[in-house]
Parts: sequence; C-alpha cells; structure tokens
Amino acid sequence: MIDLLQNLLHGFAVALTPTNLLFALIGVFAGTVIGALPGIGTVVGVSLLLPLTFGMDPTSAIIMLAGIYYGAQYGGTISSVLANIPGESATVVTTLDGYQMARQGRAAKALGIATIGSFIAGTFGVVMVTLLSPLLTRIALQFGPPEYFALILLGFTAISAIGGRSPVKGLISVTVGLLLATVGLDVMSGRPRFTFGQDWMLDGFSFLVVAIGLFGIGEILEGMMTPGGHPVMQASPHWRDALPSAADWVRSRWAIVRGTIVGFIVGILPGAGATLASFIAYSVERKASKHGYEFGKGAIEGVAAPESADNAASAAAMIPLLTLGIPGSGTTAVLLGALMMYGVRPGPQFMTEQSELVWTIIASLYVSNLILLILNLPMIRLFVKILDVPVRILMPLILIFATIGAYSINGSINDAWLVLIFGILGYLMRETGISPALFVLALVLGEQLERSLRQAVYISKGSIEPFFTHPISLILILVTVAILVYDIIRRR
Repeated sequence: MIDLLQNLLHGFAVALTPTNLLFALIGVFAGTVIGALPGIGTVVGVSLLLPLTFGMDPTSAIIMLAGIYYGAQYGGTISSVLANIPGESATVVTTLDGYQMARQGRAAKALGIATIGSFIAGTFGVVMVTLLSPLLTRIALQFGPPEYFALILLGFTAISAIGGRSPVKGLISVTVGLLLATVGLDVMSGRPRFTFGQDWMLDGFSFLVVAIGLFGIGEILEGMMTPGGHPVMQASPHWRDALPSAADWVRSRWAIVRGTIVGFIVGILPGAGATLASFIAYSVERKASKHGYEFGKGAIEGVAAPESADNAASAAAMIPLLTLGIPGSGTTAVLLGALMMYGVRPGPQFMTEQSELVWTIIASLYVSNLILLILNLPMIRLFVKILDVPVRILMPLILIFATIGAYSINGSINDAWLVLIFGILGYLMRETGISPALFVLALVLGEQLERSLRQAVYISKGSIEPFFTHPISLILILVTVAILVYDIIRRR
C-alpha cells in the first residue's frame, strides 16, 4: 500500500507541473468542443485532435490525450441535451430525458447534473483503476463469447424500461435495429450482406448517420408537422442555476451511485463499452426510482444515471487497455494506437516495466477529471445560451449542421441522403410510439451480439451448451429470464 501511494504521488508530481497542467487543460477544452459538434463523436474527435500531440514530449502528449479523452466524452452530452443529437452512442439514452429537460427550460440543470455525476463517477473509476487493476483484469478475462452474448441479451431486457408502454413496439424497434446491423460485411466471413451490389454499403449504416437522422432531423420534422411542436426554450439566467438544488440532489444521489457501479462493472469488460453501460444503468434506474413514471419526460435521474455510467465505464476501460493492451472501446483503441506511436506498449508487463509512466497516466486521469468539472460548470451558461436563439433560426441551423456532419463522416453524399431518410423514419417512429433510442442501441450492439453468438456456436461446433455450462453466462441468462417474468407479472 505504501508503494502504491508513493507511485501515485510521483505520478501527480509529473502531471501537476505547469507545462503538463497546461496541456491537460488544452486537451479537455479541445475535446469538449469537438465532442459537442454533431456528427463528430468521441472516436473521430480524439482521432482529429491526435495530430496536436505530434512532436511533443511523450509524457506531455499522453497527458494531453487523457484530457482529450475525458473532454470528448463530456462533449457528446452537450449536443444530446441541447439539440437532441447524440454525440456518441453512449449518450443516446441521455437524449430521452436530457432534451426534455431542455424543452422545459432546465437545460442548465441537465448539463450540471451530467457534469457533477460524471466527475463523481470518473473519480470513483480512477480510484478503482488505482487499487484493483490486477484483480479486475483477471475477472475480465473470464468473459468469452457466451458471456458477452448473455450480457448484451440482459441489456436488451431494458425494452420494458425505455421502450414505452408497449413491449411489442419495443420489440419492433429492437428487431429492425438488429436487422439493419447485419447490412455490410459479414462479421465472421467478411462477405457482403444485403448491400445490393452497392460498394458504399459495405461498411453498413454508420451509427452517427442514423442517430443524427432519427433524433436531430426527426425532431425538426415533428416540430414542423405539429403546431407549437417546438416550444420556446430559454437559457437559465445564471450559471449557478446549473448546480443541483437540494431536491435535485435527493433525487439524483442514488442514481449517480447506481450508474457509477453499473458503468464500472460493464466498463472493465474488453469490448463492452460505455454504450451498454449507459443502456443498462438507465434501465436499472427506471426500475429502482420512485419516479419511474417520469422517465422520458424530463426526469433528472434519467440524465444522472447514464452519464455517471458513461464516465465510470470510460475510466474502467483503461484497465484492460493498460494491463492487457486490449482496448475496451473505439476511443481507447485510438488511444492504444497513440501510445504505441510514442513507443509505449501496454500489456501484462507494462505495469512493472514502465511503472512511472503508468502512474503518470493514472494521475493525469485524476487531473483531467477535475479540470473537466472546474472548466465546464462555469461554461454551462455559455453552452445553454444557444437556446436563446429563436426556434425559426435554430432549427434550420441544426438541420444544416446535421447534414454537413453526416456528410463529413465519410465524405459521401449518400450519407447526407441517408440522414434525411432516417429523419423521416424518426418522425414516423415518434408518431407511432416506437422508440428511436432502442432502434439505435440495437444497431450499435447488433454486430457485437451476432459476433459473440456465432463465435460461441462455432467454438462449440454448433452446440448451444456453453451458454448454459459457463457459470457467468448461465447466471446472466437466468437474471434475464427473471426480469422478463417479473415484467410480465407486473404488467398483468
């Protein structure tokens, strides 16, 4: 324990030098700004800002990358709350209540609780990274294809939580999302599927294109078709309004705790990612909250839980990255490439052979998390100021930026057309009561669900026995069945 504290203090001594503090501040600010732009996303944002570190001292560059990582994670929340456009897949669930809070004039509250919840969860996550990395790594290694399949299946039991009152409509949304996830190259054989001979469809449907269309364009179309569909949204008079009131704290405190725990547990699993963590955290919170009937209508817990899970999962994803050299998400895959570019090779020997650098990275995560809180709480007033723009001007601007953002992902005009098509689909889904969030989440998780299922069946030579003979997989399946049975009984 003494050695651990000494190593951590040495890491802080390096991370808190004026030069490294400045680079951490630049990284957090740049990451927040680019993460908030519709159509960019965390992975692309970190990739775009990576050249800023070229030519720098490796330690300073890695500290700046940690700041970019945290800033971009939070930046996606801003567009989710203010424009109903998820900045990344993990913030899809945030739009459900965050945007409704913005429509009620509580955008600052939504961003405030997201910032504070993210700070608490991120701090917890980094502390756990400090204390439990070797132990948690051994646990994560117990997860194979059957366990991942069962875990994602458990996540989809959230249909009853965020799919609306109709389980049938929730199933329709998930089924269509899973079907669209099969478009492109086969995850096992690499052969084209459902591309109809079109080369541009080989990569499948981009999450960002679908999300921008369903949420951003769909919201605009709903406002155009419905008289008074876009209420006048005004910014709060002062940044202090972003601070949660006593009542907000009472409602959010356990949501932050539960979201943090769920996010961290899911985040340590290589490949699970913050998307599944935020999805499960929202489902758990809706069932645990006394105000579950308010979810989807502007419940502050509906922002606190997934945002806490997102940040806790992001911190936990550093465990398999540093100790195994296995990225836990798309963003940490980019970070892995950046570390290798500077001659740093994470893996089993990394914690011992380059312990000084490891503890500097961990200390920089603490520092970046604190900077994120200090920097963004006062800036919430500036972010929310966008809501003072008249709706007749704001909505066309969102349409323009959304279309440009979709086009910029691959530089393809086909994506610009797709975003408009999915916008129409998003409007129709709203009119029929089908959940766009479940659709997008199924699209995001569909590839991993299929890969885990087919790998498990392939390894067992066509048998489904591993799903029931592996203890972790069996437990997850039993929990899934129990939740479904409980939900059926509750509805009756």
